[in-house]
Amino acid sequence: MIGAEENLAIMPGSPKSQTSMAYESIRNDIIAGLHEPGKKLKIQDLAAELGVAPGAVREALSRLVPEELVISRDQRGFVVAPLSIDDLVDLTDLRCEIEAIALRRSVANGDVDWEVRLISAAHRLRALPHPVPGKGMRSDATTEWLQRHAEFHAALVSACGSRRLMALHAQLYEQSERYRVMSALVETHRNVGDEHQHLVDLALARDADRLVELMSNHIRLTTDLIVEAAKTTAVA
Repeated sequence: MIGAEENLAIMPGSPKSQTSMAYESIRNDIIAGLHEPGKKLKIQDLAAELGVAPGAVREALSRLVPEELVISRDQRGFVVAPLSIDDLVDLTDLRCEIEAIALRRSVANGDVDWEVRLISAAHRLRALPHPVPGKGMRSDATTEWLQRHAEFHAALVSACGSRRLMALHAQLYEQSERYRVMSALVETHRNVGDEHQHLVDLALARDADRLVELMSNHIRLTTDLIVEAAKTTAVA
């Protein structure tokens, strides 16, 4: 028999489920750029918008602080973490190092199931049109592409054999995604689909050295585009 406390925890609309829902919603909106850097996150407004209790929003925002998506300021509430070129460069360098470790481990440990996950993730991503710079960057189609893109990058390192490494990889990827809207504002002849397919080919060929090199170039090219975009934006 389920006790009263356990039953409350799994009931729809309970504080626990409200917090989880608020956390996911606010987190996704920050990553997608719907909550702009430096924006004050008003608990009452978010609670009304999401249809949850203010306490659930407060707890959700507190959970986003260690993920460096939200900053808590004493007596001043919560704000969306700012963006800067210096932070992006630091983030890019660290991400490339973590990618190298995770990719080499996946190539060494990957089995047929890993290959199937990777091919499947690549196929699902390839089936979607790449977002057009400056057009509909917050559309449902773009949201789906971003989700499939995240799944593709996660699949590449999914055989690394380390839960902590996967968690760090995901955190760095999500923080990088906050800058993606800026790179999307720059017109480029870059063929991202071909870059992704080349990554798949090298992974399946178990060519770890070239895979790591290409991934580093893939990530750094996005950073270069963002730095170019920053010349005409408020990020400095």
